[in-house]
Order: sequence, then structure tokens, then C-alpha cells
Amino acid sequence: MKNNLPSPIVICVGAVGLNLCGWFVVRTLGLPLYLDTGGTVLIAMMSGYVPGIVVGFATHFLTSFIDESEMYYCSVSIFAAICTTFLARRGYFQTLPKTLLTIPPLALIATTLSEFIGKFLFCNGVVQALSEIQMNFTAIFLRELLDKGLVVLAAFVLLKFLPPRVKDIFSGLGQRQAPLTAEMKSAVYARKCPKSSLRVKILLILMLSSLFIAASIASISYRIFEQACVGVQVKIADGLATIAASQLAAAQSPAYLEENLLSIRNSNPDVRNLRVEKFSATGSQVIFNSDGNSSNEKILEHLDDLIAGRPIPPIIADDLLTLCKPVYDAAGKAQCYVVIELTLDLISDYGRAFTAKVLALFSGCFVFVFVIGLRFVENNIVLPVNTMAYCANNFAYDNSEYCANNVEQIKRLKIHTGDEIENLYHALLKTTQNAKDYFERLRRAKRQVAEMDELAHKDSLTGIKNKAAYDEATALLDEKISAGVAKFCIAMVDVNYLKKVNDTYGHEKGNTYLLNASKLICSVFGEENVYRIGGDEFVVVLEGDKVSLSKYFVKQFNAEMARKNANKSLEPWEKVSAAVGLAFYTANDKMADEVFKRADKEMYANKLAMKAARTD
Repeated sequence: MKNNLPSPIVICVGAVGLNLCGWFVVRTLGLPLYLDTGGTVLIAMMSGYVPGIVVGFATHFLTSFIDESEMYYCSVSIFAAICTTFLARRGYFQTLPKTLLTIPPLALIATTLSEFIGKFLFCNGVVQALSEIQMNFTAIFLRELLDKGLVVLAAFVLLKFLPPRVKDIFSGLGQRQAPLTAEMKSAVYARKCPKSSLRVKILLILMLSSLFIAASIASISYRIFEQACVGVQVKIADGLATIAASQLAAAQSPAYLEENLLSIRNSNPDVRNLRVEKFSATGSQVIFNSDGNSSNEKILEHLDDLIAGRPIPPIIADDLLTLCKPVYDAAGKAQCYVVIELTLDLISDYGRAFTAKVLALFSGCFVFVFVIGLRFVENNIVLPVNTMAYCANNFAYDNSEYCANNVEQIKRLKIHTGDEIENLYHALLKTTQNAKDYFERLRRAKRQVAEMDELAHKDSLTGIKNKAAYDEATALLDEKISAGVAKFCIAMVDVNYLKKVNDTYGHEKGNTYLLNASKLICSVFGEENVYRIGGDEFVVVLEGDKVSLSKYFVKQFNAEMARKNANKSLEPWEKVSAAVGLAFYTANDKMADEVFKRADKEMYANKLAMKAARTD
């Protein structure tokens, strides 16, 4: 289904087109509205910061080809997108009442930004700009309130008619890995770093570098702009001074000369004064002065050059440009100087407007570049690194099933940044896969060792524990004796007639005879307590509470053995005959073997008694 839907780029282009249509309609009909943020608000509602900011920036970039001042207002749309996304993520556009609450803040942001940008661009001085903002703020706010009300309500209606899967197109936009589950996403974004996160560090680097670049470009641009303006004023002053000098060289009547000089003075509003001065060792002598202002003292710093008739560089001081033009006679000797002073106030006004334009452009472009850069870093560095850290931290080493699931989880990430992050991902994947294989081999080896150990401690015929297992059991009993916590008894069971069964019926029947004896012993005393330590010898070790039941077990064993032997239908190898000896641990015993020897001695005594009682 998703393949049949338009791509995010197509949707964003459509939103830009919606903005341009609104802007064109307003300009064509002369409406007191803007209607150029409809697409921006709609995209910001359903997709987030970056798409909304991109749509707003692209709209103003395109409209600036028709009206260049539009680019200065791109920050209005950008901050409208930011505010809309902020409110949308808190559920303000789910219902109509909450949607209506978003209109005033959007109108306030748009009014504040547009008024400050507009007034500082086109007003002379900060005081005048603030005064005009104060006078017009309410009227502009009401206009913005109507404009943003129409835009937000139209976007709200459109959003209700859009299928939910259209919104899903923007989920994971720009991410260089597979989408995360809700559990992983909450865990990854909730991870805390020891000091500061990579996201914060990159955020600071982006911000500081952007501010540094912007400040450097603005400063250099302003200096170039200022020098260019001063150069223009110098050329104007030089041209006017040249005309005045030609009038003086013509040797016209004083009245006619004064009239011409005054006309030159009044030809340009930036000319503050036009004088004709003659310089000597005693100072300057003013021959003509259009405004009666005194001579500039800065000129006298070049008195030696002026007396010698040499030209001096333009003098700039206190927003005033002073240029001295020598007037030569027919012999080429400087007779006097035309001194013209031009005010540089216009350059200051241009400088304020230039600074305002740079700040207006920078504010929008800075946010645009900053958000794009931050999203790029988030998707290509921060999110992949945090996701891999989460997977590595939750890697299960002690459970083969969980370990395999963790490896599959890492495989499903499919990080494809195409750089060192992807190399790190493949290294992590290879390491975890190797770890999984290693632990799997280790577990198999442990199972094999356990099986071999079990075989080494198990009797091959009867399947019960053997002499090696008994030796380990007695070693543990010796430790308990040394620790003073021993409580046990040992029963020695010796099977009778094994040689006779083997000789009479064969070894196969003899083995069956032993198996039957083993089964009877295990059924009475418990298989976990029985050991076969010889061909026809079995040992029973009882500990703890079972010690008190040991005599009952011996009695029950003898009863079961008698019952089997009394059964005439059983073959000789199906019957069981064995002598039992029981001995208990006492405080005088230093080793378990001492208890075993007493049990063995009692067993032989019982065996002799059984032989004496035989009638066959």
C-alpha cells in the first residue's frame, strides 16, 4: 500500500505549491492577508520540524525572484513551522477547540517577527522603528489573526481527510537504518550519557560555527559595503571639486564665481560645505565659504603638502568626508585649494538597513541550515550510535536463545550511512555474530564435558553411579567431617550367587541378575544414593534426615528380596540375593572410610549368617 503513495518530496512540493497559490491570489486581488503559510502549517502538523521548515524556506526563496523583500521574511514561516510542530506533538490539533487555541500564538509570532523585520528594514533609526511598531502592532496582529485562523482551520480540515498512512510516509524520514520498535525507540532516546551527549556537542558545534560564519560574513560584507559607499562619495566629492576648480581657473568676476560655487554646493544634498582656501606657513586663508563653517583642523595636519601644492588623501572624521582639490595656474603652480565636505549620514542609514537585511536573512537561513544539519547528524550519527549502544548493552551472553535474538535484532537495524558509522555497525554485527558462535561452541563443549563427566561417573552396566563417583562422594563427606557438620550412614550391599549364575546360565544371565539387584537397591534406597563399586558390590550413602530411615530401608530391602525369592515362577537370574551391612557415622570417625569398613564388616557378618541358614 505504501508504494502507491506519493513520496515525501512530492508532498512537500505540493505544499510549496499551495503556499505559492495563496501568495499569488492575495497579490492579484490585493487582499489584506498573506495566505502563504497554508502548506507550511499543514506539513508541520503531520510531519515535523524539518519538512515544515523546508516548505516555508522554499516558498520564500521562490517568491523572492518576484519580490526580493520576501526572502527577508522567511524566518516568519520558519518559526511558524516550529511553533506548529511543537503544538502538534502535544496533541493540539486533535480536536477543533484545541486547534482554535493555536491561532493566537501563531499570529503573535508572525506579527512580532514581520513587524520587527519590516520596520528595521525601512525605517531610519531604532527609535522610529520601535515607535511605528507600537502604533501598528494591534492592527497587524488582527490581520495576522485572521490570516492564521483561515490557514490553521483549512489545514485542520485537510488533515482530517488525509488517510493515516499518508502521515506515516514522513516517519523515519532521512534515517539511514530500519525503523525502530516503540520499545527500542523509547530506550534509545532515554539513554543518558556520563557528561554530555553527542547530540548536545554537535548542537553546540553547529550553533557556534554557524554564528561565527554568519558574524564573519556579515562583518566582511559590511566593511566592503561601507568602503564601496565611501568610494562613491569620494568620486562625487572629487567631481564637484573638479568643477569648482575649473570655475576658479576661468578667472571670472567674483560675483559670477560665487554664484557658480553656490550652485555647485546646492547641486548635491550631501555637500555640507564648499570652501576655497589658501595655505601658508601661518595656516589657512579662507577665500570663499559657502556656509561660514570654520576650516577642518584635520586638514592642517597635512599643511606641508598643502603649502607645496601636493594633493592629499580624503579625510574622514565624524561622519564627514573632506576632500581638497588643488587649483593650478597656467605655470602649473597650485594657487589655492577647493575644499569640499560631504556628510556620510546616508552611509550610516544604509548601514543600518544593510545590517537589518543581513540579520533578517541570517535568522531564516540560520534556522534552516541548523535544523537540516541537526537532522542529518541525528539520522547519520547520533541515532545509529545510540541504537548500536543499546543493542550492545542488552546483548545476552548467558542465554543462547536471547543471544540469537540479539544478533537478529542488530541485523534488522540495516544501518547504511555509507561512512565510518556503517563500518562500525558491520564490525559490531561481526563481533556479536562471532560472540554468538563462540558461546554456542563453548556451550556445546560444556555439554560434551558434562556428558563425558557423567559417563566417567556412571556404571556402564547398571547406569548408576560408579566407584569414581563414590570416591568423590566420600571426599565430600571427609570435608564435612573436618568441618564438624557430617551426618550420614553407609550401607554395604554384596550380591550373592553371581559366580554361580554366571557359571550355570552364562554371563548374559549374570548381567541380568546384577541389573535386577541394582533395580531393587535403587527402588528402596533411591538411585541418587546408590553406587556400584565392584562386580557384585554396591554402596548406599544416606545423609541428613534419611539417616533416621536407614534401618527401615534395610528392612524393606530384605522383605522385597524375600518376596522375590519366594516367587516360584521367577527364574534364578530374576531373583535377588544380597547381604547388607549398615554403619553410622560417629564423632570418633575421622574419615568416611572408617564408616565404610564397619558397614563392610557387618555385611560380611550377615553374609556368613545367610550362608549358615542356607539349605540348598
